[in-house]
Amino acid sequence: MTLRLLILPLLATGLAACGSGEPATPAAPATPPTEVAAVKTPPPQYPIELACSGVGGTTTLKVVVGVEGKPTEVTQLTSSGNPQLDEQARTAVQGWQFNAASRNGQKMPATIQVPVSFNPPQPRPDECFAVEERLRRGG
Repeated sequence: MTLRLLILPLLATGLAACGSGEPATPAAPATPPTEVAAVKTPPPQYPIELACSGVGGTTTLKVVVGVEGKPTEVTQLTSSGNPQLDEQARTAVQGWQFNAASRNGQKMPATIQVPVSFNPPQPRPDECFAVEERLRRGG
């Protein structure tokens, strides 16, 4: 009996729309959701002394991207193994710009994970010779 009660109002609505002589108005299509998209992600500063010394690694950060597309919270999940590189990664990501996520056409905060890798340059830049000389002299 409850099944019949659910079907009857639907039929009555459909018949009323058909009987009026006016076409039924289709439901507005749902706006598809969007995910966070990176827009401006300049790389972090890679201290030349660390790069030339072969110090590298990957820092993984948890980033909450707000409705304005800017990070509102940046938390370190894993370390590169070097505190200076970790700090450079956090500093860089805090300045990044994203397109915010959306649901039903409304922008909303979203949380993403961002790996930031520091890979020592190969071949070594010519600057490394000057850095090594400066370090050798104690400066």
